Order: sequence, then structure tokens, then C-alpha cells
Amino acid sequence: MSEDIQGLLEKINREGVEKARAESEKILSDARARAEVIVREAEADAARKSAEAERAAKAYAEGAGETVRQAMRDLVARAEQSMQALLEKLLLKDVDLALADEGTVAAVAAEAVKEVAGEGEFAASSRTAAMLKAQLASLGSFKVTIDETIGAGFTVKVDGGRVEHDFTSKAIAEELSRRLRPDLAALLK
Repeated sequence: MSEDIQGLLEKINREGVEKARAESEKILSDARARAEVIVREAEADAARKSAEAERAAKAYAEGAGETVRQAMRDLVARAEQSMQALLEKLLLKDVDLALADEGTVAAVAAEAVKEVAGEGEFAASSRTAAMLKAQLASLGSFKVTIDETIGAGFTVKVDGGRVEHDFTSKAIAEELSRRLRPDLAALLK
């Protein structure tokens, strides 16, 4: 009987080992299958994140490029404005200097009188008004008034004051600047 028990124990042992092996194989097979699924999912997730990162980097590069282009446009615009302001300041200085010369003012006044038919009123600073009175005395019925706010140059009012011609340094400098602005803009481009 002891041999029967021994055989039975060996059979139970063998069946237990085989069953344990089968279960361990199944566990290992399931684990390998699950690991393959996890690896595939991880690879797909990594590819998706990589594609998103590439799209984000491209969008950032495009945005940065547009930002740089906008900054350059702003810089050029500010430079153009600065150059325009400098040009206007220089023109005003030069026109003030030119209109400080009595001969220049007399020549401009003579040309203005040619354009004005009949009578008119000149307004100028006290220094320029005295010179204008002398210049205009023989040219017709023109009244000369003193206006210290004018600075260099003069204004002419005709048709009862409805039409005014401005020959002040500020008006002349602004007109010169307006005419030179396209050339300045072309130089800055």
C-alpha cells in the first residue's frame, strides 16, 4: 500500500507541477500580451505627442516670424516719424533764418501782391511789419497790421478776410515737409 500511496503522491505532485506550469505559462502569455498592448499604446502616445510638439513648434516659429516682421514695421515707422520730425525742425530753422532776411521777405511779399488783386491785409511781427509797410506803400491799398504771434514771415488776408494766405515760417516749413515726405519715405525703404 505504501507503493500505491507513493505512486498517488507522485501523480498528484506531477499533476500539480503540470497544472502550475500551465498556469504560469498562461500568466506569462497574458503578461506578454498585455505588455505588447502597453508598448503599442505608449508608442502611439509618443508619436501623437511628438506630432503635437512639431505642430506647436511650427506655430510658434510662424508667430515669432510675424512678431519680428511687425517689430520691423514698427521700427521703420518710428524711424520715419523721427526723421520726419527732424526734417520739419531743420526746415523750420532754415525757413526762420531765410525769413529773417528783409530782402527775402520783400521778394515773397512782392510775389504775394502780384497774386492778390485789389486790396488786402498783411499781418506780421513788428519787425517785419515795418519792412512790409515800406515795401507795400507804392503797390496799392494794402494794410499792414502787427501780430506778434506770427513769428517769422507774414499772412495776407483778402476778400474781406475770407481768404488767407500764410507765408509764416511754420506754414512754409510744413508745406516743404509735405512735399519732401514721399522722397524721405523712399529713402527709408
